[in-house]
Parts: sequence; structure tokens; C-alpha cells
Amino acid sequence: MKDIAKYLGIKTDNFDFNPGDTVKVHTKVVEGDSERIQIFDGVVISRRGSGISASFTVRKISYGVGVERVFPLHSPRIDKIEVVKTGKVRRAKIYYLRGLSGKAARLTEVDKEVPAAAPQAEPAPAAQQGAGK
Repeated sequence: MKDIAKYLGIKTDNFDFNPGDTVKVHTKVVEGDSERIQIFDGVVISRRGSGISASFTVRKISYGVGVERVFPLHSPRIDKIEVVKTGKVRRAKIYYLRGLSGKAARLTEVDKEVPAAAPQAEPAPAAQQGAGK
């Protein structure tokens, strides 16, 4: 299966981000003979499609102007997608952010903590508990 995905150009990465998340999309840009990485930082306002045709839209404010960019999820030009913050939204498409500005356009942040293996307290032996009486 991985051979087929590699042949078709499908990335087998786990794209673990949702609308409302703030992401950094690292894209490869070719300028003449050189190639460099350009970072587009913004809020994911939508994800659409499945399979090879899946894409997502990222919105940011640049010099007071809203800029939206649509990225194909499996594009070979995308180097990596880095989740900066996880936002809490109740919609799959958060296009309403287009009409908001300033503090009204903020999203509440969700802390995704990785559950650490907490050391378990050992119960005290019964002989020591009764000795204090």
C-alpha cells in the first residue's frame, strides 16, 4: 500500500489538525535555480475533501489585510505542517472569521496535554497504620 501511495504522490503522514488550529505551513518555493522554504502562518478556516484531492484553507492578517491561501494536502510543495496552537470551535467551516477583526477574531485555545505516566502512590502497610493508635 505504501508503494502505491509513494507512486501516486500521496503523503502517508498523519495530518492531525482541524479548523480553528493555528498552523505553520512550510512550502517549497523555487526561485530561479535555488529552492527555499517559505512559511505561511495562520488559522485553518476549513478542510475539504478526502484522499488525494483533500485541501485546507489557512487565513492570516498581513499588514491589516486578510490573506487566505488554499493548500492541497498532498502537494509535493508542502514540506511540513506544524500545529502551533489548538483552537476550540464548534463549526467545521469558520468563514465567520472573515467578518471579524481585532480581539473579536480570537479563538479560545485548548490545551492538548500529553498524559504523562504519573507515579502511583504505594499503599502503606496495614501494620504501620495500626501502630499509631
